[in-house]
Amino acid sequence: MAGLVPNAGEEIALDRFLKTSDETLKLYVNDYTPVEGSVAGDFTEMSTQGYAAKTLTAASWSSGAYAQQTWTFDGTGGSPIVYGYFVIDAGTGVIMFAERFGTPPTIVNNGDQIKVTPTVTGD
Repeated sequence: MAGLVPNAGEEIALDRFLKTSDETLKLYVNDYTPVEGSVAGDFTEMSTQGYAAKTLTAASWSSGAYAQQTWTFDGTGGSPIVYGYFVIDAGTGVIMFAERFGTPPTIVNNGDQIKVTPTVTGD
């Protein structure tokens, strides 16, 4: 049987999980829903529209949340549908967590934006 992390300890556990090394925040464009067995290779990272992944500095996490990140696109490279985001450990490339958007946006125009507030919660 697995141990239970009481609510009072979840914040401490999340801070230790997230504040040990930098992470990389990436958008993905394949029609995929993350599951517990997901690995980084299950996600197809966006590569058009002037996209670049974002570094999340370990020290900047607070209670399982990171400041909102914004991508502003340049209107080039087709009209990709962005299904969600995933976060990998910057040192190892191992996936840490992922989220599929409820309504995946299609990026078409110069100036289109996606805003993400990376958040991890206990349950």
